[in-house]
Amino acid sequence: MYQYDQIDQTLVDERVAQFRDQVARRLSGAISEDEFKPLRLQNGLYLQLHAYMLRIAIPYGTLSSQQLRALAQIGCKYDRGWGHFTTRQNLQYNWIRLEDAADALADLAKVQMHAIQTSGNCIRNTTTDQFAGAAHDEIEDPRVWCEIIRQWSTFHPEFSFLPRKFKIAVTGSPNDRAAVRVHDIGLRMHRNAEGETGFEVIVGGGLGRTPFIGKTIRDFLPKQHLLSYLEAILRVYNQFGRRDNIYKARIKIMVHEIGIDAMREKVEAEWQAIRDGALQLPEDAIDQIAAHFAPPAFERLPGGVAPEYANAFRTDFEFGLWARRNTFKHKRPGYSIVTISLKKEGEPPGDMKAEQMLAVADLADRYSFGEIRVTHEQNLVLPHVKQSDLPAVFKALKAYDLATPNVGLASDIIACPGLDYCALANARSIPIAQQIAQRFRNWERAHDIGELKIKISGCINACGHHHVGHIGILGVDKNGEEFYQLTLGGSADQDAALGDILGPALNTAQTVDAIDALVDAYLRLRTSGEERFLDTYRRVGLQPFKEAVYAAA
Repeated sequence: MYQYDQIDQTLVDERVAQFRDQVARRLSGAISEDEFKPLRLQNGLYLQLHAYMLRIAIPYGTLSSQQLRALAQIGCKYDRGWGHFTTRQNLQYNWIRLEDAADALADLAKVQMHAIQTSGNCIRNTTTDQFAGAAHDEIEDPRVWCEIIRQWSTFHPEFSFLPRKFKIAVTGSPNDRAAVRVHDIGLRMHRNAEGETGFEVIVGGGLGRTPFIGKTIRDFLPKQHLLSYLEAILRVYNQFGRRDNIYKARIKIMVHEIGIDAMREKVEAEWQAIRDGALQLPEDAIDQIAAHFAPPAFERLPGGVAPEYANAFRTDFEFGLWARRNTFKHKRPGYSIVTISLKKEGEPPGDMKAEQMLAVADLADRYSFGEIRVTHEQNLVLPHVKQSDLPAVFKALKAYDLATPNVGLASDIIACPGLDYCALANARSIPIAQQIAQRFRNWERAHDIGELKIKISGCINACGHHHVGHIGILGVDKNGEEFYQLTLGGSADQDAALGDILGPALNTAQTVDAIDALVDAYLRLRTSGEERFLDTYRRVGLQPFKEAVYAAA
């Protein structure tokens, strides 16, 4: 993991001191809420329906056990004993008192964490593949490049007040687990014909009110030119992006309006002026960052199945169910990647109690080199677990209600906080997610259905990524009543696509039944148990699913 140097630590400590003074002036009445708002947003502090919400940055989703323990302690000290993991690989506290906000940031700074650039019209937390450094299909560890982007973008004076917020994602694998095509800039690492590793640069993706799949602006960018090319894109956007209309201020609108060819021409012209300047990355600078992400001290283990794993798989049905869904192939023989589902039936998706955080921190120390990852699908990952240790890990997770075997299944739902917390929401997300999870509680049926990504947003801002759900659910308001619009066929993976609107919005009582009807239609229509919901939808189209829902509605 990256460790702060003195510059990093000083920067974070000084920001805490600045914010402490700003809070004191707000509490004394020296500044108004309108004057305070941009200052608190620059420190990740939002005013929600019931209380302040503090959003903590988790750069590229990587946490140490020490940091996770600190998050648990802060949740107990300043919140209500829990936190909410988000689709930006961050964590939110939903019940922060203004009087405590600076103290919470000071406690974060002690473990090299902060809330900088988790809000505002700036470059937000750069995200990546939660399996980075462990994935068997990885070309190169993308966290190195995320850290380089973090250092370049933090407090960048030219990009601190962009037309609108700006999001970057990086993947180092051909199987995209970072949703790079629905970001303002997506970076996909690959090799060219000469075997050199570089980036496909994708620009203009995004969800929200006007969703777009990003377009490739450059097929191959040599690694040493990454920052200069990003700088060129941001400069063009900063100059030509709209500032007169908040709904048309994102770079995706600019790319859509002028076209990718015109965008490429502007960026290339800007890039030519700066590509060989100070932003060109020297090899030793890259190596210095990469050294922080050196592989841990893996044991040399034999290939094949570990006897401890084989015995547990054969004799313990619950372990076998969990191992099939929640463990994944590691690049090193004898190791596995463990995904910890935060989607237990009855619990809000992405929520985690402090005692559970502490338990996972202990497991990370004992079994995963002290490292934890946050996924953009609101789960956690232990990236480096010996296969022989999986039965012990499962037993420990089960004791803390963290062994739900549903990763990628219908109940592994992405959901924003919705109208239960968010002042922008039109409808509740959490109760719908809970009802759907209960409907698919039968594990035999859930596993028969297979991969099904359901994503729920409480408003058009799409924090639940509903546009790219196999089944997307959008909360809308109709004369003060909560309704839900369904979309089908979305994907955030390497085959990224936006979902198609199924038909008129449904009321709360109809929505869960509609999801059931869609699944039943899929089971009738699929050609085999190997054909996923998404594959079936792409083969047969919208109409059979529409008939299944609205004939019964």
